[in-house]
Amino acid sequence: MELYKKGTVNYNRLATDKLFIDENIKAKFTGKIEETYRFVEEFQLISPEEWKRFVEQFRVNSDDHDFGWRGEFWGKMMRGGAFVYSYTKNSELYNVLTETVEDILTAMDSDGRISTYSLDREFRGWDMWSRKYVLLGMQYYLEICTSDELSVRVINAMKAQTDYIMSKIGPGKKDITETSDCWRGVNSSSILEPVVRLYMLTGEKKYLDFAEYIVERGGASICNIFEIAYENITDPYQFPVVKAYETISCFEGLLEYYRVTGIEKWKQAIINFAKRLIDTDVTIIGSSGTVHEYFDHSTVRQCEPELSKGMMQETCVTVTWMKFCMQLLALTGESCFADEFEKSLYNAYLGAVNTDNSVNSEFILERYPDVKMRSMPFDSYSPLIAGVRGTGVGGLKLMPDNNYYGCCACIGSAGIGMVHKVATMVNKNGIAVNLYIDGKVNTVTPEGKELELNFATEYPCGDKVKISVGCDEEEFNIDLRIPSWSKETAVCVNGDAVSVTEGYTSISRKWKNGDEIVLTLDMRTSVMHPVWYGKDIVMTNIAWMYNYVSPVVVMQSQESMYHIAMRRGPIVLARDARLDGTVDEAVEIAYDENGYVALENSDKAGFNAMCEYQVPLKNGKSFTVIDYASAGKTWDDKSKFACWLPTKKYW
Repeated sequence: MELYKKGTVNYNRLATDKLFIDENIKAKFTGKIEETYRFVEEFQLISPEEWKRFVEQFRVNSDDHDFGWRGEFWGKMMRGGAFVYSYTKNSELYNVLTETVEDILTAMDSDGRISTYSLDREFRGWDMWSRKYVLLGMQYYLEICTSDELSVRVINAMKAQTDYIMSKIGPGKKDITETSDCWRGVNSSSILEPVVRLYMLTGEKKYLDFAEYIVERGGASICNIFEIAYENITDPYQFPVVKAYETISCFEGLLEYYRVTGIEKWKQAIINFAKRLIDTDVTIIGSSGTVHEYFDHSTVRQCEPELSKGMMQETCVTVTWMKFCMQLLALTGESCFADEFEKSLYNAYLGAVNTDNSVNSEFILERYPDVKMRSMPFDSYSPLIAGVRGTGVGGLKLMPDNNYYGCCACIGSAGIGMVHKVATMVNKNGIAVNLYIDGKVNTVTPEGKELELNFATEYPCGDKVKISVGCDEEEFNIDLRIPSWSKETAVCVNGDAVSVTEGYTSISRKWKNGDEIVLTLDMRTSVMHPVWYGKDIVMTNIAWMYNYVSPVVVMQSQESMYHIAMRRGPIVLARDARLDGTVDEAVEIAYDENGYVALENSDKAGFNAMCEYQVPLKNGKSFTVIDYASAGKTWDDKSKFACWLPTKKYW
């Protein structure tokens, strides 16, 4: 099976990875996933005016006055646009993306710079970070580009940009960790990813040498975050730099570096970092950071009432974590990373999609009274304890034409754009089914023959998945991911039971057209309780004037323990004020000795929700819940919502 051609970005994966994204996969989903693809495409990506506005920022050096990140908008959204196009194959979207690529090529100056900073202000603030996204946007566009001539021009433009950076940054020049006024250069060092990918595209060793320099510098001026991860004795929330999104981005760059060099030390560092992150900083909805966008031991601090009033669970962190999980799933073949991707998808991510076109005008107008008001396609922050959506536009930047945009809005399209890439992947022995989505997927067998998988399911709400196989007779494996929450799982092939194993259940046989797999998952609803931690040290005190992070001792409040949450399959359940009029009252949920709640189906909502249930109380009454992703969509008190519910009145 020939997946990746030599000289392409992904070729090196054949030697290092366990699972592979089929670049020619065709998928057609139904339901919530399909609706989200189409919403993002129509509401965000097919907008020539938006793309022109983003390119204009490079012509007017719009980040000079505040050392901002307007320069990230184009590349961040281009990456998502390319991902979404690879699913929808919409010619209108392709034309819009191609037109803006042509446009940004004209924004490169004679030195090879595409930057929103002028020469006398470059390599400060978020300049390198933004240049990283220009490179990434171009690189991911190449994966869908049908013009050889344009591809050559894009590659030459990326070389010119990177050559200029290398002429100023590196040994004997400016230190890459000193090219930012914040986060000790971690944001700048994340350019490692596109630099390695450029080496894969061109084979020019100077780019690999520059990547090696970035790795040796360790990501930050104050420490070597890669060595810390390799040593595996420090959790990410106690790193000297704890900006979640940027730190994960650096480790994704290190992952690409490993794929080229094969240095096992760095593979181990990447896996150590990811698994510690799962243990200490990923919440029940699949995001991280209860204090702004910082690693802060979120797994145990997610129920602190005082933290719920601030901005938490940033969408940039959610999507970046999803992409890192996609990369780790490919690298290791470990199902835990598909579990994490799915948790983020069905909870934090889909919850942030602004399907109601809601607007929080109060937040924006108090900062920019003359701004042109608009709705963002994505919310930026996701509450866990009783709160509302739309409390802020993450990374909001006003542009010269009085329009604004934000970092979370730009990154959002990449989230849904990864789903078809992760849903079904290939390996050297066959197919790995990671996500169970109603619809069909067309991919290839190990012999390179066409394979069609038809999925009939109500998952993630229903417990049954029927998979019909369409292919010429061939022997290969179909590996089914068994979610870690499914304690009692059954698999049948053509009516015959198959032994189920943890992680993946691998079914090896000679498959033929019409074969049917039936997967039955354990969708019992389980309760979750807070973790008592007592006292902790977190790195969330930022001295901005000195670009310094100092440790803070935090004490757990008794109130944090008076909460309970429910998970049914991959979905976290939530109360919404539109259902019972309140989300603040204390509840005593009735559950059995094994922690399972007997829910009943409900149809009370009267608004769109993936699922809806009645939850029994110990006093014989009940209340209504829906899936977390569907809650809070009006962005005001009308749909105030919570997934961690109070069990005692502590106010």
